[in-house]
Amino acid sequence: MSAQLSIVIPCLNEGEMLIDLLQALQYLRQQGHELILVDGGSEPAPDQSLQAWVDHLLVTEPGRAQQMNHGASVAAGELLWFLHADTRLTPGSEQPMLVPPVDESLWGRFDIRLSGSHLLLRVVERMMNWRSRITGIATGDQGIFVHRALFQKIGGFPQQPLMEDVEISKRLKRHAPPRCLYQQLTTSSRRWESAGILPTILLMWGLRLAYWLGVTPQRLADYYRNHRH
Repeated sequence: MSAQLSIVIPCLNEGEMLIDLLQALQYLRQQGHELILVDGGSEPAPDQSLQAWVDHLLVTEPGRAQQMNHGASVAAGELLWFLHADTRLTPGSEQPMLVPPVDESLWGRFDIRLSGSHLLLRVVERMMNWRSRITGIATGDQGIFVHRALFQKIGGFPQQPLMEDVEISKRLKRHAPPRCLYQQLTTSSRRWESAGILPTILLMWGLRLAYWLGVTPQRLADYYRNHRH
Protein backbone atom coordinates (compact mmCIF):
# COMPACT_ATOMS: atom_id res chain seq x y z
CA MET A 1 0.00 0.00 0.00
CA SER A 2 1.14 3.50 -0.78
CA ALA A 3 0.21 5.16 2.50
CA GLN A 4 0.14 4.20 6.14
CA LEU A 5 -3.31 4.50 7.67
CA SER A 6 -4.13 5.70 11.15
CA ILE A 7 -7.65 4.51 11.92
CA VAL A 8 -9.31 6.58 14.66
CA ILE A 9 -12.40 5.19 16.40
CA PRO A 10 -14.28 7.33 18.95
CA CYS A 11 -16.42 5.26 21.30
CA LEU A 12 -18.75 5.59 24.28
CA ASN A 13 -20.50 2.59 25.86
CA GLU A 14 -20.42 0.58 22.64
CA GLY A 15 -20.10 -2.98 23.98
CA GLU A 16 -19.90 -5.94 21.61
CA MET A 17 -20.23 -3.86 18.43
CA LEU A 18 -16.89 -2.26 19.20
CA ILE A 19 -15.22 -5.63 19.73
CA ASP A 20 -16.54 -6.86 16.39
CA LEU A 21 -15.09 -3.84 14.59
CA LEU A 22 -11.71 -4.10 16.30
CA GLN A 23 -11.47 -7.76 15.39
CA ALA A 24 -12.37 -7.00 11.77
CA LEU A 25 -9.59 -4.40 11.56
CA GLN A 26 -6.77 -6.61 12.77
CA TYR A 27 -5.71 -7.51 9.24
CA LEU A 28 -4.81 -3.84 8.71
CA ARG A 29 -2.64 -3.82 11.81
CA GLN A 30 -0.87 -6.87 10.44
CA GLN A 31 -0.11 -4.86 7.31
CA GLY A 32 1.54 -2.12 9.38
CA HIS A 33 -1.35 0.28 9.76
CA GLU A 34 -2.31 1.89 13.05
CA LEU A 35 -5.47 1.54 15.14
CA ILE A 36 -6.38 4.22 17.68
CA LEU A 37 -9.35 3.86 20.06
CA VAL A 38 -10.53 6.97 21.89
CA ASP A 39 -13.01 6.38 24.70
CA GLY A 40 -15.17 9.28 25.84
CA GLY A 41 -15.76 8.09 29.40
CA SER A 42 -17.60 4.78 29.08
CA GLU A 43 -19.14 3.31 32.23
CA PRO A 44 -17.67 1.00 33.25
CA ALA A 45 -14.28 2.20 32.01
CA PRO A 46 -12.92 0.36 28.98
CA ASP A 47 -11.37 -2.99 29.77
CA GLN A 48 -7.60 -2.80 29.46
CA SER A 49 -7.77 -6.04 27.49
CA LEU A 50 -8.81 -3.83 24.57
CA GLN A 51 -5.19 -2.67 24.49
CA ALA A 52 -4.33 -5.93 22.75
CA TRP A 53 -6.57 -4.96 19.83
CA VAL A 54 -5.23 -1.43 19.27
CA ASP A 55 -2.00 0.52 19.06
CA HIS A 56 -3.28 3.36 21.25
CA LEU A 57 -6.09 3.26 23.83
CA LEU A 58 -6.90 6.83 24.85
CA VAL A 59 -9.47 8.28 27.24
CA THR A 60 -10.78 11.82 26.99
CA GLU A 61 -13.87 13.90 27.69
CA PRO A 62 -17.00 12.83 25.79
CA GLY A 63 -17.71 14.47 22.47
CA ARG A 64 -17.05 12.86 19.12
CA ALA A 65 -15.14 15.84 17.69
CA GLN A 66 -12.88 16.08 20.72
CA GLN A 67 -12.27 12.34 20.75
CA MET A 68 -11.35 12.24 17.06
CA ASN A 69 -9.04 15.23 17.36
CA HIS A 70 -7.33 13.62 20.33
CA GLY A 71 -6.82 10.42 18.40
CA ALA A 72 -5.47 12.31 15.39
CA SER A 73 -2.99 14.15 17.62
CA VAL A 74 -1.09 10.92 18.32
CA ALA A 75 -1.50 9.40 14.85
CA ALA A 76 1.61 8.53 12.88
CA GLY A 77 -0.08 7.64 9.59
CA GLU A 78 -0.07 9.72 6.46
CA LEU A 79 -3.81 9.20 6.06
CA LEU A 80 -6.40 9.49 8.85
CA TRP A 81 -9.52 7.33 8.64
CA PHE A 82 -12.32 8.06 11.12
CA LEU A 83 -14.69 5.16 11.78
CA HIS A 84 -17.69 4.94 14.08
CA ALA A 85 -17.79 2.02 16.48
CA ASP A 86 -20.95 0.56 14.87
CA THR A 87 -19.35 0.39 11.41
CA ARG A 88 -18.95 -2.89 9.55
CA LEU A 89 -16.60 -3.37 6.63
CA THR A 90 -15.24 -6.13 4.47
CA PRO A 91 -11.50 -6.82 4.11
CA GLY A 92 -10.08 -4.70 1.32
CA SER A 93 -12.57 -1.85 1.76
CA GLU A 94 -9.65 0.52 2.27
CA GLN A 95 -7.99 -0.24 -1.06
CA PRO A 96 -9.76 2.43 -3.21
CA MET A 97 -8.95 5.04 -0.56
CA LEU A 98 -5.24 4.42 -1.15
CA VAL A 99 -5.26 4.59 -4.94
CA PRO A 100 -2.81 7.32 -6.06
CA PRO A 101 -2.64 10.19 -5.81
CA VAL A 102 -2.46 10.10 -2.03
CA ASP A 103 -1.31 13.66 -1.55
CA GLU A 104 -1.98 16.51 0.85
CA SER A 105 -5.24 17.43 -0.89
CA LEU A 106 -6.83 14.01 -0.40
CA TRP A 107 -9.99 13.59 1.57
CA GLY A 108 -13.22 11.71 1.00
CA ARG A 109 -15.76 9.20 2.18
CA PHE A 110 -17.43 5.86 1.37
CA ASP A 111 -20.99 5.05 0.41
CA ILE A 112 -23.11 3.89 3.32
CA ARG A 113 -25.40 0.91 3.78
CA LEU A 114 -27.74 0.62 6.76
CA SER A 115 -27.78 -2.77 8.47
CA GLY A 116 -31.54 -3.32 8.66
CA SER A 117 -33.72 -5.00 6.04
CA HIS A 118 -36.65 -2.57 5.88
CA LEU A 119 -37.27 -1.22 2.37
CA LEU A 120 -37.32 2.37 3.64
CA LEU A 121 -33.72 1.95 4.84
CA ARG A 122 -32.67 1.25 1.25
CA VAL A 123 -34.27 4.56 0.27
CA VAL A 124 -32.58 6.38 3.15
CA GLU A 125 -29.10 5.10 2.31
CA ARG A 126 -29.48 5.85 -1.39
CA MET A 127 -30.59 9.40 -0.62
CA MET A 128 -27.70 9.87 1.83
CA ASN A 129 -25.16 8.70 -0.74
CA TRP A 130 -26.71 10.73 -3.55
CA ARG A 131 -26.92 13.89 -1.46
CA SER A 132 -23.32 13.49 -0.31
CA ARG A 133 -22.05 12.97 -3.85
CA ILE A 134 -23.90 16.06 -5.10
CA THR A 135 -23.03 18.39 -2.22
CA GLY A 136 -19.57 17.13 -1.29
CA ILE A 137 -20.70 16.92 2.35
CA ALA A 138 -19.85 13.70 4.19
CA THR A 139 -21.34 12.22 7.34
CA GLY A 140 -19.34 10.47 10.02
CA ASP A 141 -21.10 7.19 9.22
CA GLN A 142 -19.48 7.29 5.78
CA GLY A 143 -15.98 6.81 7.14
CA ILE A 144 -14.36 10.19 6.45
CA PHE A 145 -10.69 9.96 5.49
CA VAL A 146 -8.27 12.85 5.12
CA HIS A 147 -4.55 13.39 4.62
CA ARG A 148 -3.00 14.26 7.95
CA ALA A 149 -1.37 17.43 6.59
CA LEU A 150 -4.72 18.74 5.33
CA PHE A 151 -6.43 17.79 8.59
CA GLN A 152 -3.85 19.77 10.52
CA LYS A 153 -4.07 22.67 8.09
CA ILE A 154 -7.78 23.18 8.72
CA GLY A 155 -7.45 22.67 12.47
CA GLY A 156 -9.16 19.29 12.69
CA PHE A 157 -12.79 18.77 13.62
CA PRO A 158 -14.55 21.85 14.97
CA GLN A 159 -15.18 21.57 18.71
CA GLN A 160 -18.97 21.41 18.51
CA PRO A 161 -21.41 18.83 19.90
CA LEU A 162 -23.24 18.08 16.65
CA MET A 163 -22.73 18.53 12.88
CA GLU A 164 -18.95 18.36 13.24
CA ASP A 165 -18.89 16.12 10.16
CA VAL A 166 -20.85 18.65 8.10
CA GLU A 167 -18.64 21.51 9.21
CA ILE A 168 -15.34 19.76 8.54
CA SER A 169 -16.62 18.76 5.09
CA LYS A 170 -17.36 22.40 4.30
CA ARG A 171 -13.85 23.39 5.39
CA LEU A 172 -12.20 20.58 3.44
CA LYS A 173 -14.16 21.44 0.28
CA ARG A 174 -12.44 24.82 0.21
CA HIS A 175 -9.18 22.99 -0.47
CA ALA A 176 -10.27 20.12 -2.71
CA PRO A 177 -13.36 18.15 -3.74
CA PRO A 178 -13.88 14.85 -1.90
CA ARG A 179 -13.04 11.43 -3.28
CA CYS A 180 -16.52 9.88 -3.12
CA LEU A 181 -16.07 6.11 -3.15
CA TYR A 182 -18.80 3.69 -4.21
CA GLN A 183 -17.47 0.99 -1.88
CA GLN A 184 -19.87 0.55 1.02
CA LEU A 185 -19.46 0.68 4.76
CA THR A 186 -22.33 -0.82 6.73
CA THR A 187 -23.53 1.10 9.75
CA SER A 188 -26.07 0.07 12.38
CA SER A 189 -29.65 1.08 11.65
CA ARG A 190 -30.51 1.00 15.39
CA ARG A 191 -31.22 4.74 15.66
CA TRP A 192 -33.59 4.57 12.69
CA GLU A 193 -35.42 1.50 13.94
CA SER A 194 -35.61 2.37 17.64
CA ALA A 195 -37.32 5.73 17.09
CA GLY A 196 -39.09 4.84 13.85
CA ILE A 197 -37.68 5.29 10.38
CA LEU A 198 -39.94 8.12 9.21
CA PRO A 199 -39.68 10.14 12.46
CA THR A 200 -35.89 9.77 12.33
CA ILE A 201 -35.79 10.94 8.71
CA LEU A 202 -37.81 14.02 9.62
CA LEU A 203 -35.64 14.67 12.68
CA MET A 204 -32.38 14.46 10.73
CA TRP A 205 -33.64 16.59 7.87
CA GLY A 206 -34.93 19.15 10.34
CA LEU A 207 -31.60 19.32 12.17
CA ARG A 208 -29.69 19.83 8.93
CA LEU A 209 -32.06 22.55 7.77
CA ALA A 210 -31.82 24.30 11.13
CA TYR A 211 -28.02 24.14 10.98
CA TRP A 212 -28.04 25.59 7.48
CA LEU A 213 -30.28 28.40 8.77
CA GLY A 214 -27.79 29.21 11.52
CA VAL A 215 -29.08 27.47 14.64
CA THR A 216 -26.12 26.80 16.94
CA PRO A 217 -24.76 23.24 17.28
CA GLN A 218 -25.37 23.34 21.05
CA ARG A 219 -29.08 24.08 20.59
CA LEU A 220 -29.32 21.35 17.96
CA ALA A 221 -27.57 18.87 20.25
CA ASP A 222 -29.97 19.66 23.09
CA TYR A 223 -32.94 19.19 20.78
CA TYR A 224 -31.53 15.93 19.41
CA ARG A 225 -31.00 14.49 22.89
CA ASN A 226 -34.61 15.28 23.80
CA HIS A 227 -36.20 13.87 20.63
CA ARG A 228 -34.16 10.88 19.46
CA HIS A 229 -36.04 8.33 21.59
